[in-house]
This record gives sequence, structure tokens and C-alpha cells, in this order.
Amino acid sequence: MDIVFKKKLDDLQRDVALKSMDLEESPEEVGVELGRCSVRDKFIDITPKCVRCNLCVEECPVDAITDSSASRAARILDNCVKCEICAQTCPVRCINVVESTATIDEDVTYNLEYLRIPHRTLRMRDIQVTDKCTACGTCERFCPTGAIRVGETAVVDRSICIGCGACVNVCPSDAIKLERELGPVIETRKLMVDQDACVECLVCEENCPTGAIRIEDGEVVVDGDKCILCEVCSSKCPVAALKLERLSDES
Repeated sequence: MDIVFKKKLDDLQRDVALKSMDLEESPEEVGVELGRCSVRDKFIDITPKCVRCNLCVEECPVDAITDSSASRAARILDNCVKCEICAQTCPVRCINVVESTATIDEDVTYNLEYLRIPHRTLRMRDIQVTDKCTACGTCERFCPTGAIRVGETAVVDRSICIGCGACVNVCPSDAIKLERELGPVIETRKLMVDQDACVECLVCEENCPTGAIRIEDGEVVVDGDKCILCEVCSSKCPVAALKLERLSDES
């Protein structure tokens, strides 16, 4: 799904001026002029459909998502490195990955493209409701497939339980025990390295959130087991020696 909207260039220049001026200045005194250019970015957000399973929290490799509970949804923090693992893991597709492009010409055109992210395998292996259950109904309220019904106690329909763990996370009495199978992260992108362009500045090595990249004997070495295909090294490399490319659907 794509969303396109436009803004007058004069309005954008005024907005920039307002953000950059001193308190005693007026926007006209700042005199901002924006030339033709195109800026790309990407953001990830969690929608209100969050079922509180906390799978994204558990799988985030950089602890960039806050815990969810019955009273609040999970939330992505500013230290997110846009690896997309959370979106692959969410069992109900409530995490959006959006690529945005802002093109400045006679007007400013914004294009938002919602990316379709593949899902990791998720299976329920075993689930049990213990005698701690108080029949409060919280698990039933958050179950995304309607697999739990509460009478005198909670009862799980195993044929439609997907093993997300929402019930486990929101249960106030710790009455539900779950064993599940979560498949590996699906590789949707590839990190391309231009060894000839590298100037050995060590910016990639110093900023990699998982310690997956280092400079050895004048070359960039990437540990595939540690690399989470985030956007840190490729976005910070000052000479574009690192580039993250999205694989086609056919690859």
C-alpha cells in the first residue's frame, strides 16, 4: 500500500525556519531556501492491534521495544536499528515497516510505502492452564484467535492456538504455561561490501550494535552469525562502502 501527499514548498521552508530561528527572530529573517533533492527514510511502528504477546520484545536484538502488559501496548524506542526482526516475529501483523521518500521540487511530495514483511514460523507445541487460574478473563480478551474461553477456569482450544503467548504475558496469576516453536529470522536483505572504497575509518566497527563487523588487515569482515542486517553501518559509512540491498521476492 502506498500513500502520497504533497505540501507547498513555501510552507516547508517556513517550518524549517521556525525550528532553526532564535526566539527574537522572525521566519522571514532566517531566510531558509531549500533546493531540489530527495530524502529517503524508514520507520517502524506498532499499531493498536498489538495483542500483548511480547514476542517482539523478546526477539529484539538491541532491547529497543518496551514491555507490553494488559494496560499498555509494546512501544518501539529511539534506539531501534530497523532490522525488521520485530515485524517478522509479530503473529498478528501489527508492526508496520514503512519506507518514506520526500522529494523537493516546486512542491514537496511525500511517498509512504508499506513494506510486506515475511513472517517467521510460529507453532504452539504445548499449552497448559494450571490451578492458579482465577477465571478473570484477561487471557480471553487478548487471545488473537479466540482460542481461549473462560468459564470456571480458562480452557484452550489447541486446534486454533498459535502459540503467540499473549495469554501468558497478560495473565495476572501466572496460570498459563506455554511451549512454542519459533522459526529462524528470514533473510530479506543482503549487506554489500565494497572493499576498494573502504578507508578503514572504523565507523562501522565502532557503531555496530551486535559487534558483527570489524576491520582486519585492511578489509571489512562481517560475522554472518552476529549480523542482524540493520541499517547502522550502511547509513553511517562516510564513503558508501557498505550498502544494504533488499532481496527480490524471487531470491
